[in-house]
Amino acid sequence: MYTFEKKDKQGVLKVKISKEEWEEATNRAYEKNKGRFNIQGFRKGKAPRRVIEQNYGDTVFFDDAFDEVISNEYNKFLDENTSIVPAGQPHVDMDKFTVESGLEATIKFDLMPEFKLPNLELLGVKKAKAKVEEKDIEKELENSRLSHARFVEEDKKAELGDFATINFVGYIDGEKFEGGEAEDYRLELGSHTFIEGFEEGVVGMKKGEEKDINVTFPENYGAENLKGKPAVFKVTLNKVEKKILPEINDKFVSDTTEFETVEEYKKSLKANLMKLAEERIERDYEVALLDAVADKSGIELTPSMIDFEVNRIMQDFEHRLSHQGMNLADYLGYIGKTVDEFRDERKADAEKNIRTRLVIQKLISENKLMVTSDELEKAIADHAGKYQMNVEDFKKAMSPNDYAFFENNAIMTKVLNFIKSKNEKK
Repeated sequence: MYTFEKKDKQGVLKVKISKEEWEEATNRAYEKNKGRFNIQGFRKGKAPRRVIEQNYGDTVFFDDAFDEVISNEYNKFLDENTSIVPAGQPHVDMDKFTVESGLEATIKFDLMPEFKLPNLELLGVKKAKAKVEEKDIEKELENSRLSHARFVEEDKKAELGDFATINFVGYIDGEKFEGGEAEDYRLELGSHTFIEGFEEGVVGMKKGEEKDINVTFPENYGAENLKGKPAVFKVTLNKVEKKILPEINDKFVSDTTEFETVEEYKKSLKANLMKLAEERIERDYEVALLDAVADKSGIELTPSMIDFEVNRIMQDFEHRLSHQGMNLADYLGYIGKTVDEFRDERKADAEKNIRTRLVIQKLISENKLMVTSDELEKAIADHAGKYQMNVEDFKKAMSPNDYAFFENNAIMTKVLNFIKSKNEKK
């Protein structure tokens, strides 16, 4: 039995579980869990419920029974009231419980915000034009030069502009510190890669020379434990080199690319850069369209919805950190932030994520956008073709998650194309 009311953008569901219903749920909890208990004089899983309760307490099955009846009532309510759409997980409070009268509880949950989509023909989002300038091509040519640079060892003292290959070990208060040690590290002197004073300390050293270089970490240094600390680096210079860059000419191009002349190579670079620019502009255009729809929909979010999404973002970030051998505490220490500061910085992203998801869901439902089996098959075939794979072999290797990935991509393409067709309507 339940009663329901809407209050302050929340759904408030009050449920009553009779004595008989509670007894049945407790018996089911007993049947489910009795195999976990070892009671002297009984084979495992054969002890009567009253004996287990005498040994482990009257409430030993309470939590499982409570979870079951609350879940059943909540799901029953949602099945019978399909117009009510929760946003996020419910919060449950137990109001009253006695063995004689049963259970009373309150289930509170945020309601999905009610909003209207804006007129998609009035979004006013303009798509930029892709362009490639001569400086962009020159930058690619320079990158090609740098990637084919030669390093020539010289028998002289290190100077600014040289590349010094060094071993170093850093000490603070006579103790080594994490991240302050390396061997055969190639350092461009004058690049300001290291903290102030280090590179200047290497200048004047010769091959095989050892030297202590005294520096002080800046107050705004990324690692909290090093900020403002004086340090000593024991440095050994292994060699001094000059970087020799090749000249960009027809011979260089023919030796290092599939082209014969500089002009041919530049035309190819321009075409590739134009393609990348067009793809980037298209992505930016799509993001701007979704942002405009979300902004003009005027969606009001509750604090708990935002907190829930921030938690999801934090969990995802921690998971990615773990793959890099780090944890959140170490990362926050390195960037000098507290957990609360880091969470606050995620709130804007959380709000944007929620609003974007909501408008996408509404666009799909109101416009009956769906992916046909033929469209899904084509998306899979196109992807397999990019990697020159046989379509059937590719499909055999796909998991259910892979199918969901292609289906999600296909429906997103439909949503974006639908918005574009309206926004660009003359």
